[in-house]
Amino acid sequence: QVQLVESGGGLVQAGGSLRLSCASSERTSSTSTMGWFRQAPGKEREFVASISERSHSTYYATSVKGRFTISRDNAKNTIYLQMNSLKLEDTAVYFCKAGYGVYDYWGQGTQVTVSS
Repeated sequence: QVQLVESGGGLVQAGGSLRLSCASSERTSSTSTMGWFRQAPGKEREFVASISERSHSTYYATSVKGRFTISRDNAKNTIYLQMNSLKLEDTAVYFCKAGYGVYDYWGQGTQVTVSS
């Protein structure tokens, strides 16, 4: 069973930065794609960013493009989400997702709260 553990969430003022981490119990080099999603209260979970293993291609939701950066460190079996210029609307629980073979795995989430 693959386990994903997110960390790095917290309370930050608008305009500030946070870096989220997602550590996998399995080699991240074995994944096809890993990514970040988020879910705000009363809303559906939405895509934030993803990164592929082969090409390290990255994809971002329009709402975070230019502010967030996803990266991966296969030596540490970890992916990161650097979040800059945070806005109130970025407040959500952030989840890590990894695809291993035909299965997708999710972390338990980490809370990010942006205050004014």
